[in-house]
Amino acid sequence: MTARPNYDLTTIRQQDLKHHFHPFTDFASFKDTGSMIFTGAEGAYVVDGEGRRYLDGIGGLWCVNIGYGREEMAEAMAQQARQMVYYSSFGHHTSVPAAQLAAKIAELAPGSLNHVFYGSGGSVANDTAVRMIHFYFNRLGQRSKKKIITRHDGYHGSTYLTMSMTGVAFDHIGFDLVGDGLIHRVSSPNTYRRPEGMSEAEFLEHLIGEFRAKIEELGAENVAAFFAEPIQGAGGVVVPPKGYHRRMADVCREFGVLYVADEVVTAFGRLGHFFASESVFDMVPDIITSAKGLSSAYAPLSATIISDELYDVLSVPQAEGAMFTHGFTYSGHPVCCAAGLKNIEIMEREDLCGHVREVGPYFETRLKELQALPLVGDVRGSHFMLCVENVADKGTKALLAPEIAIGKRIASECQKRGVLVRPIGHLNVLSPPLTLTRQEIDVLVDALATSISVVADDLTREGVRLS
Repeated sequence: MTARPNYDLTTIRQQDLKHHFHPFTDFASFKDTGSMIFTGAEGAYVVDGEGRRYLDGIGGLWCVNIGYGREEMAEAMAQQARQMVYYSSFGHHTSVPAAQLAAKIAELAPGSLNHVFYGSGGSVANDTAVRMIHFYFNRLGQRSKKKIITRHDGYHGSTYLTMSMTGVAFDHIGFDLVGDGLIHRVSSPNTYRRPEGMSEAEFLEHLIGEFRAKIEELGAENVAAFFAEPIQGAGGVVVPPKGYHRRMADVCREFGVLYVADEVVTAFGRLGHFFASESVFDMVPDIITSAKGLSSAYAPLSATIISDELYDVLSVPQAEGAMFTHGFTYSGHPVCCAAGLKNIEIMEREDLCGHVREVGPYFETRLKELQALPLVGDVRGSHFMLCVENVADKGTKALLAPEIAIGKRIASECQKRGVLVRPIGHLNVLSPPLTLTRQEIDVLVDALATSISVVADDLTREGVRLS
């Protein structure tokens, strides 16, 4: 890791506090505490301005899959910037890395998903998917097929449309939603929170029946697409019942509804495969949206990947002189695409997907040991995408009062022990770099276990009843 640059941290902190409008920020505490300033990173570790080193159990934000400080990534990006930093991909223009990366993604993607539309993030990828889908059905003359079905606790982005598609109610507080009448929801496939007395098999049948009933209620002639994360991420790392995605896709096919797999988190190795839809969940969607691990966050990059069947309709001119008028200045940015190519090269050369398949079960086993601790109601997830759900009562699954901020309290204790985990309400989420070793997993899990025990003891002393 390079030496710390010469700057004044107090000045940086004040500049940040006064001028940097942070995303997803609690301003009640931010204005008092300011930001934790990170100044360096290498491997699976980040360093703050005081020189303290932390094991990053968050992977940035589900995204630093190959780890920090990869010199060959920096060199690939610098080389492309020196050769040609940018040219627009609008119309009949391209760059070498944009073309090469599209071909590589098509090679890795399942089925006939052979066509790649670039953006700069997962929100843009999902927004693009909706616009493409509506255009697709317009071209087929099915202009009433517009409605989108998503799921409670599903997360699809933070543009106005994709946040409205998102089913995490907490994220909507104080904001307006768009798409009234356009966006509809069905239940989250959360087996931990399934109706009491219902088996997992019965829960699956309930979910499939609910989805079918929703399409019939809206009218299949009006429903365009279903959006689903293979494993719900920000909504609680929810793993669906076995067979769920295949069955939901079958219902989509029956009613002529497109299936969009939001693999912004799961793609590029987090579950041990470049794409999880077919390899893990035994189904091939019509569209896959991806970002995050596509470039391991070395550059902003996303891909909306569509099938031959959709492309063959979308690519037919709608009228003489008409164009497909959708795109962004930075679609197919050469430096970002060079980063994506090098990222995939590293993943293949080091067999990071194989590493995740080998080490992921150990990670899951170690984390499940925490179920014996106070507060821990559920431990769930898969491979390098895991979550602990904290509750007040393990029997009833009742939650602690929101003002206790249990996820934040536990994360704060972890930070004291040199480990970063992500608090989401009453949850603590783990999504570290895919390079983590068994020894680093032990450090991460042990720190979390100690932190949970410390917080549980503190709550008991404060008079909070736990059972």
